[in-house]
Amino acid sequence: MSSAPPAGNFTDTGNATVTSGAWDFLGPLQDMDFLWLELQLVGSAMGIIYLGAHASLRRPPSAAPPKDKKTGKTKKEDDNFTQGLELGDAIMFPLMAGCVLVGLYYLIQYLKDPAILTTILKYYMSTVSVASMVTLYAHGMDLVTSFVFPKYWRGRDGRLRKAVQGEQKAVTCDDAGNVVDQQTESNPLPWILGIFAPTAKSKAFAWKLRNLLTRNWLFRIYLRGAGEEKTTIKFVTVLAIPVSAITAFFYFTTNLPFLSNMLGYGMCYCSLLILSPTDLMIGSLVLVGLFFYDIVMVFYTPYMVTVATTLDVPIKLTFKAAGRQSILGLGDIVIPGMVMAWTLRLDLWLFYQRKIKYESRELSIVEKTASGEIVTRSDSKHMEIKAPYVDVKGRWGDRWWSSALFSRTVLPAEIAATQFPKTYFHATLTGYLAGMIVTLAMLLVFKRGQPALLYLVPGVLGSIYTTALFRGELKKIWRYTEDGSLDTTDVIVEVDGQGNSTKTIGVLKDGVVDTTKTDDEKTKEKEKADEEKEKKERQERDDKEKKEALAKKGYSVFSVTLDVPPEDEE
Repeated sequence: MSSAPPAGNFTDTGNATVTSGAWDFLGPLQDMDFLWLELQLVGSAMGIIYLGAHASLRRPPSAAPPKDKKTGKTKKEDDNFTQGLELGDAIMFPLMAGCVLVGLYYLIQYLKDPAILTTILKYYMSTVSVASMVTLYAHGMDLVTSFVFPKYWRGRDGRLRKAVQGEQKAVTCDDAGNVVDQQTESNPLPWILGIFAPTAKSKAFAWKLRNLLTRNWLFRIYLRGAGEEKTTIKFVTVLAIPVSAITAFFYFTTNLPFLSNMLGYGMCYCSLLILSPTDLMIGSLVLVGLFFYDIVMVFYTPYMVTVATTLDVPIKLTFKAAGRQSILGLGDIVIPGMVMAWTLRLDLWLFYQRKIKYESRELSIVEKTASGEIVTRSDSKHMEIKAPYVDVKGRWGDRWWSSALFSRTVLPAEIAATQFPKTYFHATLTGYLAGMIVTLAMLLVFKRGQPALLYLVPGVLGSIYTTALFRGELKKIWRYTEDGSLDTTDVIVEVDGQGNSTKTIGVLKDGVVDTTKTDDEKTKEKEKADEEKEKKERQERDDKEKKEALAKKGYSVFSVTLDVPPEDEE
C-alpha cells in the first residue's frame, strides 16, 4: 500500500496504495475526503476477503460426508479437496511475479506508447474476467435471494416458520426446526417483507419466483468416449452470464473506475475460491516470499511504480474523491486473503474435530514383532466416528431472519452449523485491519509509497501464530493440511483416560488393522484401488454405450442438456 508525495505523483501500484493530489491539512473537509477514501479502500478489501473466505468453505476432513436423505447413501462430492499451493509454488510465486513485472516494465520502455499495451491487456482481461464476474454476480444474487426468500424466518409472533416449496406454504416450527403446528401461511416472504405480497395472486407469483431463484438445475454434457459430466447450477448463474459480458464490454469501451473495480472484485473473489495454501507452512512461506518481493519492488526498483501508474488495467482498486486518488493492488487482497480464507476452513476443521467420538471395537491387529515375525492378535481398540457435515454456505438470510433480530439459543441444524467458532479467522481479520492502519500511518508520516505487504504479512501471520500459542494449539494447526491425507475413515486409535486420541494405530479394513505396511505401501495400494475403480467405471460406461447403440442402431456422440428436477422440500 502506498501514497504519493506532493504534486500528484503516484508512487505505487500492483501491490500498493497510492494517494494523489497536494497533501496538506487545510481543513476538516479535506481530511474527511482522505478518511472517506481510505475507508472505502479498507472496507472493500476486507469485505471481499470476508465473502470470498466464506464462499471457499467446504467439508473439512474431520467431518464425514453427508448422506442423502432419500437413499441413505453418502452423497458424491464434486470439489471437496482441490489441489492447493505446494512448496515449489511458494518458491516460484515471487520469482514469477518478478519476471512478469520486469517484463511489463521493459515492454513499456520498448513500445514508448503505453496505450498499445494497455489496450491489449484491457482486451485480454475483459475477456478472461467474464468467468470470475459470472461467479461474483451469481453468488451476489444468491446472497440477495437468501434474504428475500429464506428457508427459515420468524413471524411477528416470534415463532419460527419454514418454507415448503413443494406445497407452497410456510409451516410453523419449534426453535429446532421441527413442525409443531398445523397452522400454515401462504406468503413465502419473511416478516415485514410480506407486505409486498398482500394478495393471493401476488403470493402465488412470489412462490413461482422463489422456485425459479432457489431451485438447482442439472447441467449435463456428454461426449462419446469421454463420458458424461454433470453439475448443478441455478437460474442466477444463467442470468449472471449476460450481465458479466455487458460489464466487461463497457469496461473495455470506457475508462470508468467503477467498472475497473468490479472486474477487480471478481478476480479477487474467484482467486480466493481457487487459490489456497495446502498447510500453514506453505502459506507462511508464500507470504514471507512476497513480503520481501514487495519491499524490493517498491523501495529499490522503479518496476512496480512504473507499471501500475502507466497501465490502466484492472490490477488494482481505484477510488477518487475531491482531486485525490487511492489505489490498492489486487495482490494486497488476494495474497493475505487466501491465507485468511484458509484459517476459516481451519476453524471449521477444529469445530468438527471436537465433535469426533470414539467407539470401542473388537478387532484383529496384524503387527511385526521385534524379531521381524508377523503376528495377528485380537484386541479392543477405539474407532473414530466423525460427525456428518452440514453445508454452511448460503445460509445468510436464514441466519438473519431466524436469529439476528431475536435472542434464541436453539436453532435448526442447518443454521446452527453456520455458527461455528471463527477464532483464527477473526484474528486474521484483526491483524489485516491493523496492518492496513499501520500502512496508512506510514503513508502519512513518510509521504511516499508504502509496500502494503510489509505491514499486512506480519499482521496476518502474527495474528495466527499468536492466537495458536495463546490457545496451545500450534502443533494442532501445524498438522492441518488440505492435501486429502486427513480425510480418512475407519481410523483406529488409542485414547487416554479423558477419552482423547493419543495415537493412531491404523485403518480398519474387513475387521483387520494391518500395522506392518509403510505409508508408501498404503499410498500405492490406494492409488491402485483408485485406478481399478476408474477402470471399472470406464468399462461399465463403454458397455452401456454399446448396449444403447445395439438397441437403437445408433448412438449419441455429443449432447448438452439442462434439466429442471421436480420440486421437493429443500
